[in-house]
Amino acid sequence: MLVRGAVLTVVLLGLVAFSVLLAKVTLTPSPASEDLVTANLRPGRSLRQYAEDYTFLAACKQAGGNLLLGVPFGLLLPFFVPRRLRMIRTTLLTAVAMAVVELIQGALVEGRAFDVDDVILNTAGALLGYFVLGRRISHRYYTYTDASGSPGPSAEKPEAEPKRAPGPAARTKAAATKAAATKAAPTKAARAKAARTKAGQRDRPKPAAPAPAQKRGARTGRTDGAASGGRRATGSGAVRSLFDRLRGR
Repeated sequence: MLVRGAVLTVVLLGLVAFSVLLAKVTLTPSPASEDLVTANLRPGRSLRQYAEDYTFLAACKQAGGNLLLGVPFGLLLPFFVPRRLRMIRTTLLTAVAMAVVELIQGALVEGRAFDVDDVILNTAGALLGYFVLGRRISHRYYTYTDASGSPGPSAEKPEAEPKRAPGPAARTKAAATKAAATKAAPTKAARAKAARTKAGQRDRPKPAAPAPAQKRGARTGRTDGAASGGRRATGSGAVRSLFDRLRGR
C-alpha cells in the first residue's frame, strides 16, 4: 500500500510539472509571429508546409517538438486510466487535452493560432511514449498491486453474466422428466395401497381349527349309532321270521 501511494504521488507530481511546462511552451504570447501564423483546420496542411518551405532542421524542430510534447501523456496517463482499453483511452485523453490547448492558443494567446496538425502530432507522441515505455511500466505497476492484494485505481468490477434462457434441448429434457414423474406418481400410489392391503390381510386373525378329540368323538358317535341301528334291524328281522314259521305250522 505504501509503495502504491508513493508511485502515484511521483506520477502525479510529474503530470503537474509537465502541465506547467506545456502551458509555458504553448500559451506564451509571440507578438512577432502574429502576422505569420494562421489557423489550420485541414489535417496535413502544416506538415506539407514544413516539408516544402522549412529547412530540414527547422521542420524536424517544429514536428519533433510537437511529438515530444505528447510523449509524457503516454507515460503518465496509463497510471490513472482504467486497464480496459487503456491505449484507446490514453489516445482520446491526449487528443482532447491538446485540442483544448490549441483552442486556447487561437482564442486568447497573441501570435498563436489553432492548428489541427499540432493536435495530430501531440497524439502521435503520446502513442509513441505509450508503446515505448508507458505500457511496460504501467503493466508492472498493475501486476505488483494485484499481487499485493491492493488493486490500482483502474480496477474494475467484473460484470455479472446475464442469465441465459434454456435452449430447446434443455426444455425438451425438462418436459420429458416432468412427464415421467407424472406417470410414476400413480404407480407409486398403487404400489403403496397394495402393500397396505397385503399387510392388513396378514394382520387378520385366522379361524381356530377344531380339536382332534372333538372330531374323533363326533366320528365315533356317528359310527356307534349306525352300528346299533343295524343290530336293532337285524334282531327285529329274526323275530318276524320266527313268527312266520310258527304260523306255517
